[in-house]
Formats: sequence, C-alpha cells, structure tokens
Amino acid sequence: MDTPTIGLETARQRLYLLPEIGGAVAAWDWKGKDGWGAIFRPWDGKAPDLYSTACFPLVPWSNRITAGGFEHGGRLHAVAPNRIDEKYPIHGDGWLQPWQVAERTDNSVRLALESHRFAGNPWEYAATLTYTLHDDGLAIELVATHLGDEPLPYGLGLHPYFVRNAETRLMAKTTGFYLSGDDPIPTGHTADFPPTCDYNAPATLDGPLIDNGYSGWDGRAVIGYPDRDLIVTMTMDDCKGYSLMYRPPGLPYFCYEPITQPIDAFHMDGRPGLVELGKGQSFQLRVRFSVNETHDMPAA
Repeated sequence: MDTPTIGLETARQRLYLLPEIGGAVAAWDWKGKDGWGAIFRPWDGKAPDLYSTACFPLVPWSNRITAGGFEHGGRLHAVAPNRIDEKYPIHGDGWLQPWQVAERTDNSVRLALESHRFAGNPWEYAATLTYTLHDDGLAIELVATHLGDEPLPYGLGLHPYFVRNAETRLMAKTTGFYLSGDDPIPTGHTADFPPTCDYNAPATLDGPLIDNGYSGWDGRAVIGYPDRDLIVTMTMDDCKGYSLMYRPPGLPYFCYEPITQPIDAFHMDGRPGLVELGKGQSFQLRVRFSVNETHDMPAA
C-alpha cells in the first residue's frame, strides 16, 4: 500500500507510525545483541486492516459492546457492528479514522483526531495520541476529551501485538479471569484460573486460544525473550485493574492489552472501569514499554 509513514529513530530504537490508518504503529524495533529485531509484530505494508498492524488505539471504548448499544441518560444509544465477521461493535471508532500529525520532535509524535458521531455512534470527542521514544523504550499516551452536550461513558485501551516464540515468557499478576462461551463475551468470573491461563508466575505462551479478560491486574506485564537477552516491561499508570489477553495458538505473536474496562462493561453491574465524561472533560491512558537487556525474568 502507498501509505505515508512517520519514522522516529534513535541509536537503539526504530518506530514507524501510520497516522492515516487509525494512528497505528507499523513497527517498533530494538537494536540488541544480534542487531535490529522486532518487539511489536511489524505490519507487512499490505493489509489496511488494523489487526495486521503492530499496535493501535482503542477509543472511546475497548473490546465489544453487546445488545446493539447501551442505555445512558434514560435512553438507548445504538452502536453498530464495525468489523467484518464480528457480531458486535469492537474497539471503538478511533482506529477506523485517519489521524492528523499535530506535533513532532526528534523523539516524539503527537497525533490528533476529532470525531463527531462516526458511523452513527453517539460519541463526539477529540483525541490525542502521543508516541515518545525514551532511552529505555516507548511511551504511549492516549487522551479523549468529550465534545458532546450529553455526558457519555468512555473506556480506553491499546492493542499491542508482541512477537513470540517457544522461548518467550510472560508474567502479569492478576486475581481473576473472565470466563466466556463460544464468543469472547463474559459468561462468568473466577479466581480459579483455567489450565495454561495463569500468568502470576512466568510461563510460556503455549496452549489453546485465550481471548479473555483478567481482573485485579496490577498494571505491570513482563515479557521475557531469553534467546535475545531482552526483558520488555509494560506498565500502565493509574491502572483500574483490567487487562485482556489474546493468545492465538500456533502464531508468532500474542496480545496483552492495557485497558480501562472489562469486555462489555456497558452491560455489567456498576459499569466497571467506564468513566462518564461531561462536555470538555478528559480521560487519559498512559502506558510505558521499557526494555532491559538481561536474560533473567524477575521473580514472581
């Protein structure tokens, strides 16, 4: 595809962005002991689908909404499906719109989007997405500001695709797991993790499909690449305790998503993690991906 990219590069990092494709990341690479290597699974430069990119923003909600929408302020707000082969609307609508470059420095890019009831959705908002390269890694900040006259609930998230192989290890401390049926919509919640779904201690990414949310997350996920002598630590500021994992069997990547709400929070008691914004009010998500050149995972 003939799609403009924006690149940032330091001695140890390369970051390429796709402002016109949902503000997504095309690639994030680190220069380690064996030269340049991907940390996020790189976009192939062909598919326009953001599910093929390295990372993309989730705004003004994350994951799925059932029942054709949600009630708020005494009336139903319709939200239509927005992806082929998906029964429910998913991941907001910021990822479906082009973003503009608002500011650029030697080590950062800030993108901006103004959305007014995109595809009939009820939200009107302005969003900024700031990517910054630090000496030890990448920081991403997503901010949404409500523009509509009527208050609405918001949720935010990021959808990073991490590379993986048989040696890759993950540790993310959580206290609960959302059960689901044939689709990812939660059917229950348990503190007894199903087999191969507990990452409170370092574990491989082997096993059957996981497309489920976790509760009680402490806001830190550690990914170990012992074959590369790299540890990547993802930290989420002001974590509300929710994360989502997508572990497709047999593929060279997985997702561990920092999110502010569980799947279908719009239809859960108390709407956990969602934040109601009035006109002019803002909500932000800040995530840091720090790289440490070591072979050893931290202790559980």
